[in-house]
Amino acid sequence: MGLLDILLGRTKPVVPDLDQLFALPSAAVTLEAATGFTPTGQGAVCFATVEGSAFEQTHREVQALLDADTERTGPPVRLVRDDYGYSWLLSQRTPDQLPLLVNDLHAVNSAMEVNGFGPQLLCSLAGFEDRRDGTEEAGTEEAGTEEAGGRRLALVYLYKRGSFYPFAPLPGPGQRRDGALELQVQAALTGDLRIEQDLGRWFPVWGAPGL
Repeated sequence: MGLLDILLGRTKPVVPDLDQLFALPSAAVTLEAATGFTPTGQGAVCFATVEGSAFEQTHREVQALLDADTERTGPPVRLVRDDYGYSWLLSQRTPDQLPLLVNDLHAVNSAMEVNGFGPQLLCSLAGFEDRRDGTEEAGTEEAGTEEAGGRRLALVYLYKRGSFYPFAPLPGPGQRRDGALELQVQAALTGDLRIEQDLGRWFPVWGAPGL
């Protein structure tokens, strides 16, 4: 990057690095130790919906590829369209099969790239939850306001940035997120994942399948 680019605030686009996804299993160990959150076994890849036979064939081939896995014991991979018009390819594994889930996410992204749909890829996520009943947080000021059990968290991978960020929706009505938890997760996982430093890019993924 030249001096003029720096002065004008121009930056080179980040090259997608799908191998960053393989850091998720080790990050999950750190996450559980720091926060008590454990994998749900659910994950999904989000992409801008494209109409046409080529796109339809690609996502069906990806579904068939993942469903052919002899180790898959959960429900088949399925395509879901959210309320905002984006498409999600959802994979469900058992909670102890996070490495296999990561392989699924990587395979979906790779297949989309190979078939020319890389520009449509937006993000991937792996779901986590805190099943504790809240007693472990007794003594903290927050313990009486938000029950720990049942809280959800996603580690979101931004395809075009090659980085991760946490998204923690609060339970209950409305669209609220737990900013304090997200910052706690950021601090805990800085050594495990390439965390997105621009908090403005920590986009909410309300109602995302797999969360």
